[in-house]
Amino acid sequence: MAKKPELVTPAANLEQAERFLRAGADAVILGEGRFGIRLPGQVDIEGVGDAARLAHGLGAKLYVAANALFTNETADELPVYLRRAAESGADAVAFSDPAVIQALREAGVTIPLHWHGETLSTNYETANYWGARGAVRVFAARELSMEELVEFKRHCRLEVQVQVHGMTDIYHSKRLLVGLYRQHQGKRAESETYGLDRQLSLIEAERPDERFPVYEDASGTHIMSSDDLCCLEILGELMDAGIDSFYAESLFKSADYQEKVLRIYRQAIDAWVRNPQDWFREVWLEELERQQPEGRPLSFGFLFKQQVY
Repeated sequence: MAKKPELVTPAANLEQAERFLRAGADAVILGEGRFGIRLPGQVDIEGVGDAARLAHGLGAKLYVAANALFTNETADELPVYLRRAAESGADAVAFSDPAVIQALREAGVTIPLHWHGETLSTNYETANYWGARGAVRVFAARELSMEELVEFKRHCRLEVQVQVHGMTDIYHSKRLLVGLYRQHQGKRAESETYGLDRQLSLIEAERPDERFPVYEDASGTHIMSSDDLCCLEILGELMDAGIDSFYAESLFKSADYQEKVLRIYRQAIDAWVRNPQDWFREVWLEELERQQPEGRPLSFGFLFKQQVY
């Protein structure tokens, strides 16, 4: 039987986690904004335990996001947080900052690590470097082409995760650019940040029809893509390459939207496993296109061209 890759998505809360798992996700990722980056919602450490029990009861997995770049203050809080995450039953921790590895040593716990290196995870040698330091999975950079991904997987000693759906981050600053600007105007307190409750968009004069959503969290300012990645038609190529995990981004998406996405990708993955020569159904893509927000086209991202923005 052909290898079946995992389907994973972020969840904003326990209710979403259950909806997404029942829709076909094999794992959900969640956590607190001071430790994780671009999360669709806040789930405290007590909620992590509840989510882990829920996921395990459904035969799925629960991952904790600790993939921010940390300040000294937050890094000092990591050992306790990671110990509690491990004790809560989390199956893995997503990380990007080496402070997580040191914090795990200080906490005296062992838990599988998934390296979310963002734009740093562009080659298998770097991935293997983190594998030698405890990582078991790498989230490949969204900027890689299909050819580069295939080569990446061929030489990588870790499991490889690839984003297959949703918006992507095209700019990140550690500074709260919007919040600080509005504070300068006297309109907001410094401690407040823009999140999912109030969406802003960047619009270029040369491309007035394209909107780039802006999101701020404890990790800074993020400008997101004006389109949504959709790899449904080419899942077969990714599975032929042996990709281990498919990631469907849920940021700025309703639970209804994400549930539909997961059900369709679940059907597609299962169909490919049953028959890799005859798996794709055009109706799946039509369903995705029908629910797509106006002005946000679906695209292959960087997989078949080097510049999309």
